[in-house]
Amino acid sequence: MTVRPVLSDRAVAVWLMACAAMVVAMVVLGGLTRLTGSGLSMVEWQPLTVLPPLGEAAWQAQFAKYQASPEFRLVNRSMDLAGFQAIFWLEYVHRLWGRLIGLAFAVPLAVFVVRGRIDRRLAVRLALILVLGAAQGGVGWLMVASGLVERPSVSHYRLAAHLLLALLIFAALLWTGLDLLRPRAAGVDRRLMALAAVATATIAWGALVAGLDAGLASDTFPLMNGSLFPDGGLALTPVALNGVENPVTVQFIHRLLALTTLVAATVLWAVRRGALPAAVAAWCWVQAGLGVATVLLHVPVALAALHQAGAVVLVGMLVLIGHRTLPPRQQGTKGAERPLPDPRICAGR
Repeated sequence: MTVRPVLSDRAVAVWLMACAAMVVAMVVLGGLTRLTGSGLSMVEWQPLTVLPPLGEAAWQAQFAKYQASPEFRLVNRSMDLAGFQAIFWLEYVHRLWGRLIGLAFAVPLAVFVVRGRIDRRLAVRLALILVLGAAQGGVGWLMVASGLVERPSVSHYRLAAHLLLALLIFAALLWTGLDLLRPRAAGVDRRLMALAAVATATIAWGALVAGLDAGLASDTFPLMNGSLFPDGGLALTPVALNGVENPVTVQFIHRLLALTTLVAATVLWAVRRGALPAAVAAWCWVQAGLGVATVLLHVPVALAALHQAGAVVLVGMLVLIGHRTLPPRQQGTKGAERPLPDPRICAGR
């Protein structure tokens, strides 16, 4: 039995998909700010400020604040105002885009609620997504603030949390939109869930790699500087700390998780082709190739940004496939969720 979404469902779904696309752009912008060294150019949060510095005096005041930061004193001491403006604009656009996402989500949400286009259960879910979005702004500032005290780099833990929260918001928006566009097909494949878990861990360690600049720790593949396990990979104590603090070990774990994701996706496609489309397995190979090329070429900005964007694409693919494999249910924007009738019962009537 197929249940067609009503027109109001489709309108809400299109809005959610548009917000999800905006989050994808936000993740790409965030990666570019990190790769270009722009992320610490704005040393104040100022969540209610929209306009950039206007006029020479305003720019000089903003530059003076940056000159007091660790990044200027320890890394960019020779930078002039023109150089500062070059890194400022990308971070400014990144923050402005985040605020636009907030408006693009909150304002239509309020309109849909007032007009009765969404029911209470869906409204609660969307309110939780709104809370996550607000929290993301706070996490982003905590990440930036960690690079404004003593060292000219942000906490790699906070960077990982910032990225994973963005992907969670993206997945929640996409999943909710799919709920409104199509019924879910029957059958849950736990192996697909396991693949998603390994892929998430791979992305998490990729964020740690980015935060520690661990992509530069070894520029060889498949071996790491001539060794299967990198020299100095257990230099820190306690030993477990190497997995999250030692750049060469963090890169090693990211590689291991990436290869596990690649093998798992390939095997799942080969053994259970109905559970995993060839496109997903193929994309895992593309993503792995981007990662290897990024390491071999010493982390060029364009390639590293593509690698991060590829991770978002993989998350989107897994959400689409995961949604397809969950048990069916009927959901409208103006009514409680209820299970679809069993087709066998319907046939026997």
